[in-house]
Amino acid sequence: MKTQVSMAAGEYILDLYERMNRIAVLILNRDFRETVQRITSADKAASPGFQAWLRHKNASGSDIYIGMNPLKQEAATRTKDEIESIRHVYIDLDFGGIKALEGLRKSSLVPKPNYVLTSSTDKFQVVWKVEGIKLDEAETLLRALAREFGGDPAATDATRVLRLPGFANKKYGADFYVEAHRDSAEIYHFQDFKLHADAQDSPRHHHDQTRVKREAGNPRLTQSEHDWAFAKRALSRGDEPELVIRQIAEHRTGEKSNPQYYARLTVGKALAELGMDSANTADSLQPPAKEDPVERS
Repeated sequence: MKTQVSMAAGEYILDLYERMNRIAVLILNRDFRETVQRITSADKAASPGFQAWLRHKNASGSDIYIGMNPLKQEAATRTKDEIESIRHVYIDLDFGGIKALEGLRKSSLVPKPNYVLTSSTDKFQVVWKVEGIKLDEAETLLRALAREFGGDPAATDATRVLRLPGFANKKYGADFYVEAHRDSAEIYHFQDFKLHADAQDSPRHHHDQTRVKREAGNPRLTQSEHDWAFAKRALSRGDEPELVIRQIAEHRTGEKSNPQYYARLTVGKALAELGMDSANTADSLQPPAKEDPVERS
């Protein structure tokens, strides 16, 4: 069997974009807390000179990322208002390893990915090329992808940057060089993703559904009961407890003074109810008894 060769950074950029598209390249040095963003054309970003500069920054300890959607020609920042069009949707698989990736590849809910990036040991970023999708539709789809396949819920906005292949991941102790493999040349549309209209596996959906049932005369369930039911469903299908905690905390931000504390407590109770105490015990997920609430400013 022939070994698939990873795409070079310049090749990857020009495969993602047209040469004159304006794109964002982000250089992040965690040790020095330095963040540099360059907004330039895809053609220049892929050029030997620019790539040499990125290699220098990477060798000096910086991680290298690329924005996943083109920006307007006059854009000076990477904000939603500056996005010219949606060209890609994606998922960041931080949990589940190769099993999670294979589950996605075998699913009938999504088309074959265009690119699969190995971002570090047993962690992947999956990208689909799309067209004709509005920004709000894209973010609905990004959240649905994360829910369905256990992706990072923080990577569900259209301004997201993902890693650039060929550069070392500096986040961990040892360098890991990111690889990208092209699986498909197709360009997909909203209707090609069969899960886009189904947000049933989110705490918010359960809250909204309960409101509808309550208005129809059904007994009222509390917000906590909804989140607890969601946690049990997610854990039962094999989702990582930390992922479920992040999902609940994200949906309750602005409603709870300390959403992380609340989410961790909810998942701990759900684990105890399910008797899932082998690898992640309910006790280990309990928040400290005297944890102070976090003030929102």
